[in-house]
Amino acid sequence: MIDEQTDKPRSSFWKELPILLGVAILVAVLVRAFVLQTFFIPSPSMENTLKIDDRVLVNKLVYDFRSPHRGEIIVFKAPTEWSGNPDGEDFIKRVIGVGGDHVVCCDAQDRLVINGKSLDEPYIFSLDGERDRPADQEFDITVPEGRLWVMGDHRSASGDSLEHWQQSGQDITSATIAEDEVVGRAFTIFWPVSRATWLSVPKQYDGIPNS
Repeated sequence: MIDEQTDKPRSSFWKELPILLGVAILVAVLVRAFVLQTFFIPSPSMENTLKIDDRVLVNKLVYDFRSPHRGEIIVFKAPTEWSGNPDGEDFIKRVIGVGGDHVVCCDAQDRLVINGKSLDEPYIFSLDGERDRPADQEFDITVPEGRLWVMGDHRSASGDSLEHWQQSGQDITSATIAEDEVVGRAFTIFWPVSRATWLSVPKQYDGIPNS
């Protein structure tokens, strides 16, 4: 009698195990598809904020409820003109200007100016005391509504809005990213563990007025 009672739970567990595994896999697939996804960094375009082979976690749900904000690091589906890949390719950059923003390079202190307010960018790449300029040429643009002006933190090594503004003959649509193409917001580096950190919006963006 005792043996029969103890055998039933064991038998029930093994029968239910495939169901439990199936549910776990389904939950993982749904989370990856709709909520969170990991991405690795393949290029130096966001150094030193993000380094090659860093792994970041991306919130894919946040922009279902609001638009991207200035200063956030986003993953987006790059236009074919940017990636050269007709099947699409994920890029990661920092949002500098949102729809309606007037972005200018540069003021007397060599800073970007957004809606009349100069922006200090402490995250811009530097090496051995040599710091990248905010942009390698002057520009004066207004971001179309529903689009984003994005730039890499390693300005001299980033194929971003400025590069494509130059290459397209200063076509602002070609230079910007549609909000609909944004995959999500990168909010933390989780690997390697030694570099784990939150990717918060720099406080310097707090003083930028809306357009």
